[in-house]
Amino acid sequence: MSFDYDLFVIGGGSGGVRAARIAASEHGAKVALAEEYRMGGTCVIRGCVPKKLMVFASGYSERIEDAKAYGWNASGDSFDWPQFRDHLHTELDRLEGIYRSGLDKAGVEIFDERAVVADAHTVKLASGKTVTAKHILIATGGHVVFPQGIAGVELGISSNEVFHLEELPKKILIIGGGYIACEFACIFNGLGSDVTQYYRGAQILRGFDEEARGLLAEEIRDRGVDLHLGTNVIEMERRDGRIWTKATNGREDVFDQVLFATGRAPNSGGLGLEALGVELGRKGQIVVDEYSQSTVPSIFAVGDVTDRINLTPVAIREGHAFADTVFGGTPRPSDHELVASAIFTQPEYGSVGMTEEEAREKYRIEVYCASFRPMQNAFIGKSERVLFKLIVDQDSRKVLGCHIIAEGAGELIQMVGIAIKMGATKEDFDRTVAVHPTISEELVTMRTPVRTA
Repeated sequence: MSFDYDLFVIGGGSGGVRAARIAASEHGAKVALAEEYRMGGTCVIRGCVPKKLMVFASGYSERIEDAKAYGWNASGDSFDWPQFRDHLHTELDRLEGIYRSGLDKAGVEIFDERAVVADAHTVKLASGKTVTAKHILIATGGHVVFPQGIAGVELGISSNEVFHLEELPKKILIIGGGYIACEFACIFNGLGSDVTQYYRGAQILRGFDEEARGLLAEEIRDRGVDLHLGTNVIEMERRDGRIWTKATNGREDVFDQVLFATGRAPNSGGLGLEALGVELGRKGQIVVDEYSQSTVPSIFAVGDVTDRINLTPVAIREGHAFADTVFGGTPRPSDHELVASAIFTQPEYGSVGMTEEEAREKYRIEVYCASFRPMQNAFIGKSERVLFKLIVDQDSRKVLGCHIIAEGAGELIQMVGIAIKMGATKEDFDRTVAVHPTISEELVTMRTPVRTA
């Protein structure tokens, strides 16, 4: 049977674009890709990239104050949000152009419209056109989920709208305790907004190391974020152009904006998958095997729509592995073990491997941990502390996990991740000579465990 394409990709985010480009340019496949919004997906257009640029912008207010304490005649009296926002969108346009150019050079045909699956080898486009493909890859990512049962919830915004605000809110409420909520709490605080954060759980960053998340919550509060745990908003109303809110603890307040960062769900709805027998999980995720193949042999899926590890680099790896497996003759499963990650709060939190709580359930462990004021902070009387933590298997001596809270933790954890991925032991760390004076030397100078289990 002949097909119009060897591969049709639905979704122009990082995973889908990588798969399309590798299949076409490296393996000679005839490929098409459909994207209904903008090329680049959540990460480039409304996620990692614009958020990180906002992180950069928000950090300068503190650096200016630090510069003054170090003797510089510096000023930073105001932040020009419209200038930054417009520059931000110019940069996103440039990045989208790079994604398109890469696909064009690889020979991938692009359809700027919605596509759904009509049968195991057929894709129907919003324009009415129908095409066939030997393989179909779903890479549609995820979407924001707003909580149910809150009166006036429609008055709130999500992280999608943050980058398009006409003006910087003087006072903002952020709902949620995950990494997106915590990052934006720090961002707006750094940009000069009065920030309140509600999280219904007992501690922010559920699923991360307990000791690390506790310290980070303290640091976020110390920087000025009014963080309330065990608290949620139950009612919202528009009053005099602002948003009145009532919380579960009885607190009433008025804000310029309310940002909901309360989770995301896979973008699998309305694609025609269930009618074909593609298995979906409880959250709507496409269930796939280690080669990203669904229960329909010709249909594959990568990225957040599979709800495995929802990180851009993971989606890229999955897309590349898919292309090599299906078109390169090299079966390559996606490796989801020991994936490092970073939370771009202020300070940052970098993590790889197990938390102390996870490790306790499977191994006899030693915990090495140090928390201190870095020299740079101590010199000017800043109270902010850093944390370095290693979790070690007592029997094999392998480092099972590492957690870092510090400025630049995202950069540091990438390097540590290589060592842990290679199976480094605590003694390998100990044999490494420290770089002095740095905060990261603590990784190779902690000799005595603070506890064992």
